[in-house]
Amino acid sequence: MPSATASRKPVPFLDLKAQYATIRAEINEAVNHVLESQRFILGPEVQELEKEVAMLTGCSHAIGCASGSDALILALLALEIGRGDEVITTPFTFIATAGSIARVGAKPVFVDIDPQTFNIVPGAIEKAITSRTKAIMPVYLFGLAADMNEIMTIASAHRLAVVEDAAQAIGARYQGRAAGSIGTFGCFSFFPSKNLGGAGDGGMITTNDENLADKLYLLRVHGARKKYEYDIVGLNSRLDALQGAILRVKLRHLESWVAARRRNADRYRALFREFRLESSVRPPVSPAQFVHVYNQFTIRVKDRDALREHLQSRGIATEVYYPKPLHLQKAFAYLGYKSGSFPASELASQEVVSLPIYPELTEEQMRSVVAAIADFETE
Repeated sequence: MPSATASRKPVPFLDLKAQYATIRAEINEAVNHVLESQRFILGPEVQELEKEVAMLTGCSHAIGCASGSDALILALLALEIGRGDEVITTPFTFIATAGSIARVGAKPVFVDIDPQTFNIVPGAIEKAITSRTKAIMPVYLFGLAADMNEIMTIASAHRLAVVEDAAQAIGARYQGRAAGSIGTFGCFSFFPSKNLGGAGDGGMITTNDENLADKLYLLRVHGARKKYEYDIVGLNSRLDALQGAILRVKLRHLESWVAARRRNADRYRALFREFRLESSVRPPVSPAQFVHVYNQFTIRVKDRDALREHLQSRGIATEVYYPKPLHLQKAFAYLGYKSGSFPASELASQEVVSLPIYPELTEEQMRSVVAAIADFETE
């Protein structure tokens, strides 16, 4: 094993200041343009961003909204999913996934994950379908698309809608198709920590269905087609022009940032081999015909919490996504699931830890991270 000595400089989990430093002039110009216009809600900046995201995903429509959570809710509302309906999804995800289903009055029905990809197991979906099932909501966790061919086959056979929770996966691809372009809807988040992150909350919904797109445009503005004329009951979920302008600048850099994340993922794997950590650290998989965009670089280790403490003592920040699966959360106790209901999700919640992976991360910093893990394994 190579010497596990490396720089003891702190390694942040995410360094948005480093990103901002590279695009400061572009961002400031875009923000000043909006300030000079004094048009802050929707408007030209959001319209142009919608066109650019539609082009990126290969969809005919992209509809901006206030957050990734709202994107999921709006998609379900457009499908008229509500009380008495069921939507199948995974318990190993952020609460917004199942929360959106509950928020529209429907019932989240959970299916376990593949322990390799952390994504929903397509083969288990069919067993969970009932006469009340109206949609499937696969999550593209950590930037890796779900196995969509099988999911779409099942959805087609049972006439179900598919809402892609691609909040963490803008730029990801599955068999050549962009995340957000495969199902009925694709839902994205522009939370600041995302690969394409704003200076606050923001979201986007993509679709190729003209009628559903038209409905979304109404739903995000209280159901109004023109001022004080309401066709349906909607909600206030508009994307701010400042966010649109900032995201348009960042979108120009997304491809290079994704390439850097993918390069860093490969470097981590090479360093795990160099430090002979293959038997103790399981890096994320990147299957053939998938383009993983690594919103997170999530490894599996047996003694996760002790490792995190060790890394923290070295000034290395980590995060756990997610320490408790949704079926064991108090908010979803009414669904009646128990410990043991979804063993793969429960084990993942005990073993996963995400390492820094942001584009500006240096090779020296990555070596520090892996050297510290190697130290922990030999203590």
